[in-house]
Amino acid sequence: MMRLYNTLTRQQEPFAPLRDDTVRMYTCGLTVYARGHIGNFRTFVSVDVLRRALKDVGGWKMHHVMNFTDVDDKTIIGAQKAGMELRQYTDQYIDAFREDAARLGIESVEDTPRATDEANLEAMARMIRQLEANGHTYESDGSIYFRIATLPGYGKLARLNHEGIQAGARVDADNYTKEDARDFVLWKATRPGEPTWNCGVGPGRPGWHIECSAMALRLLGESPIDIHTGGIDLVFPHHENEIAQSEGATGQPFSRFWIHTEHLLVDDQKMSKSLGNVYTLSDITSRGFRPSALRYLLLSAHYRKQLNFTFTGLQQAEEALRRLIDCLDRMATVTRAGAHAALQQSAADARQAFDEALSDDLNTSAGLAAMFDLVRVVNTAIDQAQIGRDDVAALEKIFGHFDDVLGVMSLRRAEDREPPIPEAEIQAAIEARHAARRARNFSEADRIREDMAARGVLFEDSAQGTRWKRK
Repeated sequence: MMRLYNTLTRQQEPFAPLRDDTVRMYTCGLTVYARGHIGNFRTFVSVDVLRRALKDVGGWKMHHVMNFTDVDDKTIIGAQKAGMELRQYTDQYIDAFREDAARLGIESVEDTPRATDEANLEAMARMIRQLEANGHTYESDGSIYFRIATLPGYGKLARLNHEGIQAGARVDADNYTKEDARDFVLWKATRPGEPTWNCGVGPGRPGWHIECSAMALRLLGESPIDIHTGGIDLVFPHHENEIAQSEGATGQPFSRFWIHTEHLLVDDQKMSKSLGNVYTLSDITSRGFRPSALRYLLLSAHYRKQLNFTFTGLQQAEEALRRLIDCLDRMATVTRAGAHAALQQSAADARQAFDEALSDDLNTSAGLAAMFDLVRVVNTAIDQAQIGRDDVAALEKIFGHFDDVLGVMSLRRAEDREPPIPEAEIQAAIEARHAARRARNFSEADRIREDMAARGVLFEDSAQGTRWKRK
């Protein structure tokens, strides 16, 4: 049985999809005014592991939606400063996100809507009209606001103190001070220099919060959806306001489970541009680290605990991945026939422990511990010649299951197949080294080997010849 922590109830609860054996899940994606940083990707990697666990441990099908917020105050200001059309400006960051997500092994989801798609804008307008019909809105200066006093349950996700809510006050900005619960804008009247649409609620553009409510219900169907996910910083105001809009329009609960990923710190400090500690994936790889090491680090701690990013920790993640891949490589060299009951039992026990850990609110650290317990057992069995090809077949299947959920081994293998320098240069270096050795110029052969090692390529000699691998 899978159990997940629900922010709405502040406790773990048994989870199963409501209908059709399909999990209907919505993730608040990137606001595309800049390239995503590693703090963003901590959430997206956590959600990716959740998605994989729901499929490969829970056994369910998925309908997963992750949006791009491509119209809000930040994207509009960014486009204006860049002198670009909004769509052109946000396209570049959507492309960058997709590139980085692929490099981090994040699976593509079933739907990736953007707020300015015509069907989504029309869905927002329909929701606003329904909120108007249900008595939850008012108009001021051409903009439409949600009146939070009309919804008695407002604040249930963030556990807001209703005595502190400022009745009648309103906020126009898409971002506002935490705990500052005021009527929020659903549709902003047209302003000079801003993009505008007219979908039946007056000329203007959507506020930030209405976008996700409308896209979630348009694509996932009637309330309630099964799971809504995002970073912990979105609990208030964004997710609280999503609940208000969705439940005010439909009269039904919006999402059964709310799952939030904690902050990523950098050297025990909050990420900020002023501290110079806001890193993108490109910043990480430019220092010689691979995306697979970053993915491993980001999933190594429980998603509801703060994770402190350091380059020392990233190096430790690299070493852990190396131990894992080295074990798999050693298994591939086993040639003797046969099977060993004790080894296969250890493998079965490791899979059970892994699945139990992931079913316990996505306890990835315990899942990794179960996997590395098996790595130690396998290495010992190889050292003692207590492993056969039948064992290897069973072990490969179990490690494959681990990777279906964690997604680090296949990512590392794919990286290993991509040389850090053009492969033609590597082959030329191998041939030059062979020529030097034939001429008994061993110092030149050593120089070539050392030069390639400095460039990230290791040579391994055998009776069959020389092969290369990434350093």
